[in-house]
This record gives sequence, structure tokens and C-alpha cells, in this order.
Amino acid sequence: MNLLGIGSVIESVGKVASDLITTDKERMQFELENRKLDQAIDLAQMEVNKVEAAHSNLFVAGWRPAIGWIGATAMAYQFVLYPLLVWAWTWAQAEGYVSAAVKPPPILDTEALWVILSGMLGIAGMRSFEKAKGVSR
Repeated sequence: MNLLGIGSVIESVGKVASDLITTDKERMQFELENRKLDQAIDLAQMEVNKVEAAHSNLFVAGWRPAIGWIGATAMAYQFVLYPLLVWAWTWAQAEGYVSAAVKPPPILDTEALWVILSGMLGIAGMRSFEKAKGVSR
């Protein structure tokens, strides 16, 4: 996780420190400190996420649900509306309502859509598992 560019600074310092450390005990101590710092950064990001989610402004707290709705809309278009639209388009061209030279609407490029939706569904699945186990907010 790279919070405000801190990750790249930590990585650079880690490479320099790794060259200076000579014993296994020093390496283990350095690794332990590095993990503690990574954990602190993760905890800080989780606190930011909590504050954002609890915010009363829709533009702050509503971005996650908005991405979910956009993803659901895109999937509905891709797998329900688009096939029906192509079928209706073909029928309209056969009946002469639409010129044969006019192409149907485009199909979506779903590569980025799958990445976003699978990440969101994974997170939602984890939260559902937590709720089933009785973990509260």
C-alpha cells in the first residue's frame, strides 16, 4: 500500500538499510520493524476508510455504492440488454425500419469491468463472511 508516497520511501530506506545490516539478528530486527511500519500504514488507511464510509455527504460516502451500481448497470447492459438489443436491431433491419448500413450499438469492453467487479465482489464476500460470523462494524 502506498499512502501518500510513503511506500516508495520505505522501500528505498529498506534497500539502503539492507546493505548496511550484516548479521542475521540485525536482518530479523529490521524485518520486524518494517512489518510493524507496514501494519501501521494499513491501520491508518483503514481509519481513513471508516471516516469516509461514515461521512454524511453522498460524494464522500457514496462512491463505493456508486461503483457497485455502475458495475451492475454495465453487466445488465452487457448480458441482458445488449443481446435483446441486437436481436431487435436485426429484426428492425429485416423489416426495413433500420437501414442495413447502420451498425448496432457497440458491445462493452469488459476487461476493466471484470477487474473492478471481481474486486468489489471479493470485498463484499469478505464482509458477508464477517457478518455471518457475528463480527460487528
